[in-house]
Amino acid sequence: MDTEHPEGEPGVIRERVSLLKVPLDILELEHLPDIIRPLLDSGGGKNIVLLSLADLLRARSNKEYRAYVLSASLVIPIAKSLVGGIRFVIGKQVSRYMPFHFVVKLLTSLEERELSLYLLGGKLQTLKKAEKNIRQTFPRLRIVGRYAGSFKKASEKNLLKAISKASPSLLLVGKGVAGGEHWIARHDTELPPGLRLWCSDLYEIFAEQRKHPSQYSFDHGLEWIGFCLHKPFWVFKVFPYLYYKILLLMHRWVS
Repeated sequence: MDTEHPEGEPGVIRERVSLLKVPLDILELEHLPDIIRPLLDSGGGKNIVLLSLADLLRARSNKEYRAYVLSASLVIPIAKSLVGGIRFVIGKQVSRYMPFHFVVKLLTSLEERELSLYLLGGKLQTLKKAEKNIRQTFPRLRIVGRYAGSFKKASEKNLLKAISKASPSLLLVGKGVAGGEHWIARHDTELPPGLRLWCSDLYEIFAEQRKHPSQYSFDHGLEWIGFCLHKPFWVFKVFPYLYYKILLLMHRWVS
């Protein structure tokens, strides 16, 4: 287990731990601006990963995704099962963050410095509404471009050039982009310096087309109930969860 002090901010502690050989960062959300600042100022591309249980298991079995997570500047646990796993294996109490709240805090941090944002992914009308609401909520945050998902492969080269020219402080990538989160990893060297974050379906929340889970349901790990109501196949995720529990027990037993 490593404890890191971000460059230029010795008083701020970001602790990186390993759960089943997958890295996770322990930090308090109020410290995020002080952690983001040196990441941006140091130059280069910095990936942020919001890690779910499915993501952790994918990082153990998929080489490409594992490399992406291992090289990420921040890996934030968003699943209650991960928090419980860290407590069970390492004995540390960890905070987890609702993706929507994390992204809002991140955008607030960028707005305070009047930095920039590029929106990529989602359906065109959803993206337009999300952009409008983000502009209203964060008026000093400069949105330097947007591009809907499901674009043709032939358009990708021009898209990458447009993103590089805009040089955003944060590239927010959502659903509809071929490869999903893997798209960021596959184009890592073609993307400009700055933060990159896969936000999944958050554009729909910013566009007010769906609601994020209540704080109560999230705090108690009940947000999956809402997902099951909209997508019944989510009930089958109980099997990866049981597999994860077995892995934790095996790790605890051998260590």
